[in-house]
Amino acid sequence: MRIWIVIFSLCLAACGSNPASVSGPTPAGFYRVKSGDTLYRIAKNNDQSVAELQRWNRLSKSDDIQVGQLLRLTPPAGSTATAKPSPTQSARPSLPVVNPPSSVGIEMVWPAQGPLLYSYAPPRVKGIGIGGNLAAPIVAVADGKVLYSGDGIRGYGLLLIIQHAQGYLTAYAHNQKLLVKEGAQVKQGQAIAAMGKTGTDSVKLHFEVRYKGKTINPLSALPSR
Repeated sequence: MRIWIVIFSLCLAACGSNPASVSGPTPAGFYRVKSGDTLYRIAKNNDQSVAELQRWNRLSKSDDIQVGQLLRLTPPAGSTATAKPSPTQSARPSLPVVNPPSSVGIEMVWPAQGPLLYSYAPPRVKGIGIGGNLAAPIVAVADGKVLYSGDGIRGYGLLLIIQHAQGYLTAYAHNQKLLVKEGAQVKQGQAIAAMGKTGTDSVKLHFEVRYKGKTINPLSALPSR
């Protein structure tokens, strides 16, 4: 979400109202929404959660943004941000790890059939890697809605993000081809992409699971195999 300008815009932000869609310089701590942006993409690129951006900018829905709009990327005065570790706590993840509830509410299947290449190791590795052949099928792990389909998030190549029930999101990166578009409803086991190596140096699927905006270990959500 993008950000408004000068003192008038900053005053609006401090008052907690939605940012205006105007042009001009982007103040520090803000972002100006561009064509094709999504709230999820902006949050991910700025190491924030969608929920935090919605709260700081008084957004009622994750798609309630407009081109040219200024979005606040830091908490307004008087509010607090999610605590992050200090530099001396380098052994801890930089992002909070949220454990899924004991009763997940949805059952997931594996998104691809290949071997496990690497494991979840935050803060640098926020998902798992699954090997396979070029163009091997990638399937949706559960029923859901496609929130993002494209290549606009750096480091992920051709990427799909699917929203599921109970606050879960799944991400499927480095695909050769995307088979579904934003807004599409998908079923568990449905082919959604072809495995590739866009944005990376070898054929693989990088797979992430987020619960209420925070990464969790995908192996805790997937069935054992």
